[in-house]
Amino acid sequence: MTPLDVVLVGGLHADARRAAVERLLRAVPGGVALHHDLAPAAVDGTVRRTVRDARGTLDTGEVPLVNDCACCALREDLVPGLERLAGARTCRLAVVELWDSVEPRAVAEVITAGGSGNLALTGVITAVDPALVLPFLGRGDDLAEAGLAAAASDRRTLADTWARQLEYASVLALATGDEEPDPADLALLAQLHPTARHLPAGSAELAAAATAGFDVQAAAARQHPACALLPQEADADGVGTLVWRHTRPFHPERLHAALEDLTCAAVRSRGRFWLADRPDTLLAWDAAGGALYVESAGPWLAALPDAAWEMVPPVRRAAAALDWHPAHGDRAQHLVFTSPGLDRERLRSLLESCLLTDAEYAGGRAAWQALPPAFDALLDPVP
Repeated sequence: MTPLDVVLVGGLHADARRAAVERLLRAVPGGVALHHDLAPAAVDGTVRRTVRDARGTLDTGEVPLVNDCACCALREDLVPGLERLAGARTCRLAVVELWDSVEPRAVAEVITAGGSGNLALTGVITAVDPALVLPFLGRGDDLAEAGLAAAASDRRTLADTWARQLEYASVLALATGDEEPDPADLALLAQLHPTARHLPAGSAELAAAATAGFDVQAAAARQHPACALLPQEADADGVGTLVWRHTRPFHPERLHAALEDLTCAAVRSRGRFWLADRPDTLLAWDAAGGALYVESAGPWLAALPDAAWEMVPPVRRAAAALDWHPAHGDRAQHLVFTSPGLDRERLRSLLESCLLTDAEYAGGRAAWQALPPAFDALLDPVP
């Protein structure tokens, strides 16, 4: 049996998302949209499912929470629903309209892993209102404050959720209105996700782009800190992207003291870095909306025994080879900052001031590891 094509359409910009879904349903005869509304979960403990086509609603239902988590209920109900559509053989395209704060990566991986071969994820679209890109990247408030948390334990912010929705998709469907988008908004979008295809939400090309194919493993690799496909240096319409690279490690205390200034220097920053007192740990940097997330992403490849390299994905080995240093291996600073009005010189100066000095660097690894461990509270929190 030919697999059923499935496309995800998500994003916090609800009006743009709905416009993209409607366009797909009109463009593909036999197209069906599934939507799980997570909003009722906070009121009555259920998630409401709606199945519809271009003419109207076909079916509705309620799904109980799983482990007090609305997003978990969505994931457990979605694949069986898609399998039923595939089995009926009357649907040509299943459009999964994600609820506002649901991130596409988790759903894409569930569909790919949970199907029986009857489903083919062919596209991931994030719908975007260009005028709202910058305001949403500046919103550091919790999803719970906005009524958009997917579970009681959901501590994500609007800004970091929006950034991940934007950067995972293969296609960005841009809302169209009476006025042309501001060139600065389009420049910001292009620099945040330069490899995505940008199409008007009402475009005739949207359906073809939605079914062009989507590689879940490659998409995950693009977001993994060790081999992320980060933006390149850019400057257009008042928006700039700075790519900062260095092989010398950061001094933990000086970097920690500069975190607030670095986080607020750009609306979005991400990448990987290393600290002198933790030379074997690859650290991930992810900032949006004035909030910074720093976490361990495992060991650098240079810290692994040779025998372990065979278990490392080829894309990770290739990324390491690009950064390889005779003394440090793949250990490197690779941070990218994107923002309107970016002050490149100030940012470079601040970053460089956080590196080990010549004298500190000459002390070697034993001296580095004796430095005060300023990041313990972030990386090793007490339960």
